[in-house]
Amino acid sequence: MANRNNVHIVQRGDQWGTLREGGQRASQVFDTQAQAIQAGRQMARQGQGELLIHGQDGRIRARDTHGNDPCPPRDTK
Repeated sequence: MANRNNVHIVQRGDQWGTLREGGQRASQVFDTQAQAIQAGRQMARQGQGELLIHGQDGRIRARDTHGNDPCPPRDTK
């Protein structure tokens, strides 16, 4: 089942968009991936979901959890 709090950063033509998981259309569209990541990070923080950043090939290249992380890091730094 899709978690609507998760936000995907995806390429739309020559622009980048923020897409809620399970959605069909981008919530916001930006000229650069960096702008889309910044907006997507805010959306993920508000919903306490996960930010999934896709590369130009469509594959997930990075992810960042905001909120309740089911697998927190083990280091104590």
